[in-house]
Amino acid sequence: MQITMLDYAKKLDEQDALGMYRDEFYVQRDVIYMDGNSLGLLSKRAEKSVMTLLDSWKQYGIDGWTQGENPWFYVPEVLSEMCAPLVGVLKDEVIITGSTTANLHQLVASFYRPEGKRTKIVADELNFPSDLYAISSQISLHGFDAEENMMLVKSRDGYTLQEEDIINAMTDDVALIVLPSVLYRSGQILDMKLLTEAAHKRNIVIGFDLCHSIGSIPHELNKWGVDFAFWCNYKHVNGGPGATGGLYVNRKHFGRKPGLAGWFGSDKEKQFDLSTNMSPAADAGAYQIGTPHILSSAPLYGSLEIFAEVGIDAIRDKSLKLTDYMIGLIEHELSEYNFRIANPRESVKRGGHIFLVHEEAARICKALKVHQVIPDFRSPNGIRLAPVALYNSFEDVWKTVQILKVIMKEELYEKYENKRDVIA
Repeated sequence: MQITMLDYAKKLDEQDALGMYRDEFYVQRDVIYMDGNSLGLLSKRAEKSVMTLLDSWKQYGIDGWTQGENPWFYVPEVLSEMCAPLVGVLKDEVIITGSTTANLHQLVASFYRPEGKRTKIVADELNFPSDLYAISSQISLHGFDAEENMMLVKSRDGYTLQEEDIINAMTDDVALIVLPSVLYRSGQILDMKLLTEAAHKRNIVIGFDLCHSIGSIPHELNKWGVDFAFWCNYKHVNGGPGATGGLYVNRKHFGRKPGLAGWFGSDKEKQFDLSTNMSPAADAGAYQIGTPHILSSAPLYGSLEIFAEVGIDAIRDKSLKLTDYMIGLIEHELSEYNFRIANPRESVKRGGHIFLVHEEAARICKALKVHQVIPDFRSPNGIRLAPVALYNSFEDVWKTVQILKVIMKEELYEKYENKRDVIA
């Protein structure tokens, strides 16, 4: 069939309007990088913005807070305005700060207000464990039993969630809901608009973890009325390892006292008054805690510049084409090797990666890496492959599937132990 031919992949690349952006990134020769949903590649613009910021430190010292090309004192606000279109919010509703888990702690501490019988937080059993750890600890800090008050929505198949089941969990003893926008294993997109409407009908505050959706799919958080969200910027946003995270708070909540206070959440005009009585910022900036992570924020100048230039809709369009193509190739080329495609097939429900299930997944991933394909293993039996719109090609997808076919046909995976390395 035409889809299985290399010439077909090359033809798709010739027609790709985003193909030129591949040269913006440090793509290693002869390596096929399929792990951009864990850590995005370095772009030349991000590298430049880091060097620019380092130069300001070198040149200005302490005066870099107010001088240079990107004065450090205003870094969170500038980057927040650049990031706002990726999550569909107003610029004052987002702040670049902290990390995913730290920001979740801040938001739960701010929005979890147990009262009367409303003491429970709804999450899901497929969520990234760090989110569940944070939610559990926040419940405990209020003096409640975490096992009794964290309600985990169950999966019917072990990979995906049904919005119906989540809505059924929105009972009158629920005070807060925290869910992923995209499930980190299967890549399923939850219907954030539907779930937000259902929560608000029941007077429940709802927020989302956007780690696997930001930079990959469009959002309209403000329009949907989502109360809050949080995310990392090192996956699809390509902000680098440990890049500063972000959070969103709907403007209807402005003025709410942050649960965790710190000096950088102050009104910037009064911050250096150093008064013992805090004057919180009037916008999402109030949810900052400590001094901004300037060096970890620097790459985002270059990275977000690319997103502003390309547009998230164009990125989503190519992402879907890449994953559609990969699904088609897997079905044609690997049907005899017992792989299960466990991510949703429908475009509206599928995020930016493919999730393959196989009993030999760990050793298959090791074989792929030896053959210069970088996948992502998820215990106990999952392989995530993420063809990223900004730097992966259709030829990358074709080669990945062909290499996987050789590994399976020749049983090359049997050379390796079927368990994860220290870092999977």
